[in-house]
Amino acid sequence: MIDLKQIQKMQREIQEQVEAIQREAERQTVEASSGGGAVRVVANGAQQIVEIEIRPDAVDPDDIEMLEDLVVAAVNSAIEKSKELTQKEMTKLTGGIKLPMMF
Repeated sequence: MIDLKQIQKMQREIQEQVEAIQREAERQTVEASSGGGAVRVVANGAQQIVEIEIRPDAVDPDDIEMLEDLVVAAVNSAIEKSKELTQKEMTKLTGGIKLPMMF
């Protein structure tokens, strides 16, 4: 017979562990750059951008489009690394099993 209370208890414990992992991920950061370091972006494990650095020599008033492309590339790379960081932490919880509710 299935013990519903035991399943609910396990569900609460897993949810608490997931929340703890998410809080820890928010404290961790990853860095990405583009244009040979002309644009550097730092994101946390919650996929939030926490810092953008643009070297002055990357700013060409006659070619703003290139700078925009560098920013987009660095941001996308930082977000991807952030997702990988969070997935790595979640994998520790699930033992490698990918659950639909997980990232």
